[in-house]
Amino acid sequence: MTNPLTPGQLTGARALITGSSRGIGAKTAEYLADAGASVVINYRNKEARAQKLAESIEASGGTAIAVGADLTDPVGVARMMGSIKERWGGLDLLILNASGGMEADMGEDYAMKLNRDAQVGLLMSALPLMERGARVVFVTSHQAHFIREVETMPEYVPVALSKRAGEDALRGMNDQMKSLGIDFVVVSGDMIEGTVTATLLNRANPGVIDQRKEQVGKLYNVDEFAAEVALAAVEDIPDDHTRLVGDISSFQTS
Repeated sequence: MTNPLTPGQLTGARALITGSSRGIGAKTAEYLADAGASVVINYRNKEARAQKLAESIEASGGTAIAVGADLTDPVGVARMMGSIKERWGGLDLLILNASGGMEADMGEDYAMKLNRDAQVGLLMSALPLMERGARVVFVTSHQAHFIREVETMPEYVPVALSKRAGEDALRGMNDQMKSLGIDFVVVSGDMIEGTVTATLLNRANPGVIDQRKEQVGKLYNVDEFAAEVALAAVEDIPDDHTRLVGDISSFQTS
């Protein structure tokens, strides 16, 4: 898929994309970098992959650095923000892409720690680096965004509830962001083919991805959804601060 952004559209912008060593985050970083942004590739434990992506972006004429930080560790987050401030002086785009909760052996409350608490903590750490005109983009799923209206797969419920809690917590900070001149938008999409979450769901419930495709006719792939996230960084923000990607008819209740 071609980059939805134009060359030079983000020249001078500094962007942090969480969870961007692979998948949607990695492709979003590539789109932003190709449009001129300097990007931070954030990773938890995939250092080699993050470094390879940063080197690839640099080789293509872009600017990128890979910075490791477990988002549930405030010390690691503070260290990452310090590196960004020292290197670039601030941030213009914060793409909150990293999420999880289906991993084994991470603890019963890990989903809430990562998808709610860490998102709020990261934003609070980033705000001092952001000036008027900056933007925060929170990436979520329809299954999480609509979890209070529409049931989802049992295997995904803890993640969905925690991501919705994170979304609500960030929306609760919107007045604070607005007072600082910082924009905020939520990007929500259906299951995304090729992501870790989709793979884990299909492993726990074989055939669930194909079933979902039959229901809605099309599921976005990683490149297509990353394009929507990239566009959310530059396009006008809806009045409800929500960018719904793809068919949502199955989530609309009477």
